Amino acid sequence: MKTLGTNTWFWYALITVASWGAVGLLQKLGTNRISSRSVLVWLFVGFLVLVPFLPFSQLSELSHGLLFIGILSGFLNGLGSWFLFLSLESGAKASVAIPLTGLFPLITVVLGVSILRERPSFLEWVGVACALLGGILLSRETEPVAAS
Repeated sequence: MKTLGTNTWFWYALITVASWGAVGLLQKLGTNRISSRSVLVWLFVGFLVLVPFLPFSQLSELSHGLLFIGILSGFLNGLGSWFLFLSLESGAKASVAIPLTGLFPLITVVLGVSILRERPSFLEWVGVACALLGGILLSRETEPVAAS
């Protein structure tokens, strides 16, 4: 049996966690200084800087369906980012809003089960329940304690 550290996907996932973890802080710093729309524009500029380093298939090799999926994915990613920036701009704490919006994989679980007919194991369902509980606990607003 392979350990997680020997799987390439695991290291890609860890780099993703580190990258997106740092991004949460940068997004909050950005929305503290400029509008959410401006942060969204600069986010896309950052994506464009990355484009020359990406391997591409020839567009002519891609079906219309795959192009549609790619464009829809980009649109939904941008829409979600914009609403996250609006949340931060409206005063959300980065330490709450970023992890809360990080629960988006729960939607992926529902879609994977219903559309792709994936079957999570019992332990994976326990993980989903823990994530839901974490989201509930993160979203609870508490009154600040007054100093005596």
